[in-house]
Amino acid sequence: MKISHALTASLAAGSLLLLTACGSSSSQAEAKPEAAGPDKVTVQLDYQVRGNHAMFQVAKDKGYFKDEGIDVTAINIGTGSPNTLRLVGTGGADFGFADLPSLVTARTQDVPVKAIAAVNQVSPLGLCSLKDNVELTSPASLQGKTMGVHTAGSTYIFYQALLAKNGIDKKSVKELTVTPPFENYLMQKQVDAVVCYEDAEVPLLEQHAGGKDKLSILRGSDFGYDAYGSGLFTTDKLIESNPDLVQRFTNAYLKAFDWVAQNPDDAAALLAGSSPELADKKDLFAAQLKADVDFTFTSDQTKKQGLGAMDEQRWKSTIGILADQKVIKSTPETSAVYTNEFIENSKAN
Repeated sequence: MKISHALTASLAAGSLLLLTACGSSSSQAEAKPEAAGPDKVTVQLDYQVRGNHAMFQVAKDKGYFKDEGIDVTAINIGTGSPNTLRLVGTGGADFGFADLPSLVTARTQDVPVKAIAAVNQVSPLGLCSLKDNVELTSPASLQGKTMGVHTAGSTYIFYQALLAKNGIDKKSVKELTVTPPFENYLMQKQVDAVVCYEDAEVPLLEQHAGGKDKLSILRGSDFGYDAYGSGLFTTDKLIESNPDLVQRFTNAYLKAFDWVAQNPDDAAALLAGSSPELADKKDLFAAQLKADVDFTFTSDQTKKQGLGAMDEQRWKSTIGILADQKVIKSTPETSAVYTNEFIENSKAN
């Protein structure tokens, strides 16, 4: 698999470009006889390359996909979880990585996608500000301040839910619509705060702000945002038409997940080594993965069933948050948005 990359002219961590023509060569077909060769599949990322995308690279480099009879022919960057979910849901890729609350929203919009592993057991979403400008002690700290918002993405869903959960009238916050990468607006003090991912933008912001002590960070999970973060998903159609392929892909992914969690620095090096343009991102990827290892990869559920395992109650909470904020007009059953089947089968073998 040939990988090409491009640098962004911003604070972004780097972009993994389209590897081959976007599309699926195996997802809509029945499992092929062994003699036909490996199943060729494509993967769609939610956004630019970051630490918790390392599982795909590790599974490729260490031969986990190959061992399962899979050839990942493309790993494509995205423009946000909503678009990634729609792209996979319409057959533009076989597997995807996206924000799981956004998956619930997509599901209520008739996008036939389902989570098969939760990477972030605790949402890494939070609020970030420059400490010398605004110190965030609670969501109420936003009142009277200017918040940079991106209404088309998963971050806006989080922002609305966090305010409502804490009884903050959204009208008490000044909103400025920004476009990604909106961290630039924070660094230039055009806004007082932005939504940030602890395992993505935060390490990058710390670098540009001059150190950890320069930022004020408020974790959503500390203020009632009890929802999943990002995870691996595929379509109902692939699960139904080729469950063997989904199982084998999950096997390879989970094996890589275990390795990444145990070897985050080495995983960061593999990810940075996937392209010369990402070579200087090793330390950033390592910092992002450290945040995940410290805060998001594990839960009581993963202690029982292994990394990626999902919990019924956490899914009910995730759906409930979206329903309460009227982000979704209908409330799907948890069985419509996730399945632990492939994780359970993988761990049983």
